[in-house]
Amino acid sequence: MNTIITIARQYGSGGRKVGKLLAEEFNIPYYDKELIAMAAKESGMNEEVFEKADEKASSSLIYSLMMGNYTFGSHVSPINGMPINDMLFLVQSDVIKEAAKSGPCVIVGRCADYVLHDEKNVFNAFIHADRAFRIDRIINEYEVEAEKAKEYLVKKDKQRANYYNFYTNNNWGNLENYHVTINSGVTGIEGAAELIKDAVLMSEKIRDKTKGATV
Repeated sequence: MNTIITIARQYGSGGRKVGKLLAEEFNIPYYDKELIAMAAKESGMNEEVFEKADEKASSSLIYSLMMGNYTFGSHVSPINGMPINDMLFLVQSDVIKEAAKSGPCVIVGRCADYVLHDEKNVFNAFIHADRAFRIDRIINEYEVEAEKAKEYLVKKDKQRANYYNFYTNNNWGNLENYHVTINSGVTGIEGAAELIKDAVLMSEKIRDKTKGATV
């Protein structure tokens, strides 16, 4: 297996668990919250500061772009006037690219499908489920109070959508951004991981055949 798997997910759909199962199945690195620590180390910033900004969009990145205050794709150090949210996105993007260069891995969230869109050996999945399934998981898995679960779900989904839409100029959850979308409420968490595993292996076979045909 030589594919980088990216997983975008609705809140409560189990995308993180699906990613962990895939990483274990293929025996490859798994990146989620680990990216924050790696980005903090790369930039020299405090990890706790980055944690608060994780997957939250800033309205000022466009200003930073216009002012030329950073260079995308290069190692980024603290930059004059750049909000933490923007800095984290840029540094995490570098970390994601470096992780992909190192070999197959699973990356959850953080616009990884967009960051790696120029890579040929990337497989992008989106995990979703109906609200009832997700609210049940939020209450039982994340231990959120029942009366707050629905509000929390809406808030987190909106936060993730805003983050993705802002930094990629694409639409979060748009089918065209992903190779597969899976309803984990129908398949179950393990079933979703199994479907992605099969799809990744099939895509590799097709990719190898295509390479052979063009040689």
